[in-house]
Amino acid sequence: MAAAAHRGVGGAGVSEEAATAGVRLNVLLAEAGLERLEPVLATRFEEYISLILRWNARLNLTAIRDEEGILSRHFVESIACARALPAGMATLLDFGSRAGFPGVPIALCRPETVVTLAESQEKKAAFLNEALRVLRIGAKVHSGRAETLRAEFDCVTMRAVDKMDSAVQKAGRLVRPGGWLALMITRAQLEPMKAAAGAEFSWASPVEMAGGGDRLIALGNCQVSLPA
Repeated sequence: MAAAAHRGVGGAGVSEEAATAGVRLNVLLAEAGLERLEPVLATRFEEYISLILRWNARLNLTAIRDEEGILSRHFVESIACARALPAGMATLLDFGSRAGFPGVPIALCRPETVVTLAESQEKKAAFLNEALRVLRIGAKVHSGRAETLRAEFDCVTMRAVDKMDSAVQKAGRLVRPGGWLALMITRAQLEPMKAAAGAEFSWASPVEMAGGGDRLIALGNCQVSLPA
């Protein structure tokens, strides 16, 4: 039998082949120096990845199509973002949500926050509605362009959207005074995205993503009300 089949996952005495997605996610979180999920929450992430894999077979939700890649890249980074966000946020907008990253993991990890997932592509918005139903999340889906919303949010998150600099400008206008803009970007994008957001934002030291590389979570605090 291969060595991998003998090796315990996370000290739990479960083979790598037999380990559930929730167990493997907790191993990855621990390796990244992040707190593990409680069993009930880990199970909900299992339901989420199962849904993604089923829908991804016929709809291009994410370019990363294997389970391990989704766990290590999308889930771990989104959970890291959820935990890096300031406390006390009542509302959050995920700008250009696609498969729900980081908005759905934030809604799972921060149930006290009302999350809105904005997605302009109809089929992806349909997936998000199904994800909220299956995962029993009290979030909302805005099936349209995020910038058409007539609301301000305590936090706006953004990850890998088209025309990022233009999108950051639009996202900044949806952040209430005193609220936060949370960008999941690369180190090379940091200064250009700060400039795109404008002088109204004051930036905390970026949080480095797990696993090395150059990916960051940049948190900007909105100091004044921005023009619509």
